[in-house]
Amino acid sequence: MNWQELSTTSHYQTAVAVRSTLLERDMEEAATGIEELIEALGRSEERALKSQLTRLMMHILKWKIQPLHPSRSWLVTISNARIEIADLLEYEPHLKPKINDLWEKCFKAARQLAKDETGIVPEISKLSWEEVFEKEYSLEGEDERR
Repeated sequence: MNWQELSTTSHYQTAVAVRSTLLERDMEEAATGIEELIEALGRSEERALKSQLTRLMMHILKWKIQPLHPSRSWLVTISNARIEIADLLEYEPHLKPKINDLWEKCFKAARQLAKDETGIVPEISKLSWEEVFEKEYSLEGEDERR
């Protein structure tokens, strides 16, 4: 069985194949399938974290480079991404250290996406943890837009 190929295609089908292999009492092959499934699930969770973090950073960058044009949809996206990341970390706490590992890659991707969407090259060279996860963004008041 090509466990790696199967696990990248369908986690469910991989689990079903592992069960079948266990029923056939081929423990070594089933163990190989389980290991590959664990790796695939870990990659999937990390991709979800990376996607949400990039989306969050992109909208914060857009907020910063277009301070006179913030939108309610940007607020919703920032809140939603924060909620999704918090939920992911609640269910998968082992991913929390991955945020630091992914930070720079997500920031670079977010800068590119913000540029592509706005046509403005962000001159911002970094975002802080506070800006990304703690700062309250609001349509009210000029200070909160910066």
